[in-house]
Amino acid sequence: MNMTDLIAGFNKVAVASVADAVDKVCGRRGYMECAIKPRINDQRICGPAATVLEAATDEFVPPQHALDLIDEAPAGSVIVISIEGGEPDVAVWGGLMTAGAVANGHVGAVLDGGVRDLTEIRRDYGFPVYARAVSPGTTLGRFRTVASQVPVRVGGIMVHPGDLVVGDVDGVVVVPQAHAEEVLRVSIEIDERELEQAKLIMAEKSLRKGLAKYGRI
Repeated sequence: MNMTDLIAGFNKVAVASVADAVDKVCGRRGYMECAIKPRINDQRICGPAATVLEAATDEFVPPQHALDLIDEAPAGSVIVISIEGGEPDVAVWGGLMTAGAVANGHVGAVLDGGVRDLTEIRRDYGFPVYARAVSPGTTLGRFRTVASQVPVRVGGIMVHPGDLVVGDVDGVVVVPQAHAEEVLRVSIEIDERELEQAKLIMAEKSLRKGLAKYGRI
């Protein structure tokens, strides 16, 4: 299945179902810590990860790897930025980076740090940003980018370039690229089973009967 079809498929299933499917298919958790949440709007995101790694510094240097990646990553990417296990008091994303991401056709950003310029991003772009926090603080003199398109850890989850990142108001789930088709298949099955279960509960006016038949909560 090509990436276009995968994205279309994942956009039709519940993020919670994707989280459950990753548990089942990969045998490990794929959903990020709850601090990684939408900060601009409730817009859903789904696309392949383009990753950036940041590390502490006292140099006043621009986040060059991130700036270059925004211009160079394929359209439709989710820009994923890791910053030493999570740093809520520094913004690794702002208005100018958002302008670049929108200009290049990216679908969202997921940050293990903060985001700033919320008023500008909401007013001018409506670009979905999932971040650990909101902060006015700059990375200059605090952090620098050290690499792009490398494996990174964000929200407690390893993200490899090309992994599918799926998120909405429920949270963010990382789907390993090698298992994406199987995870999608299982996600669809979970959605379909839950729809049938909900209909039975409503028809029978009994949660217990729905649980007894489908064995799922």
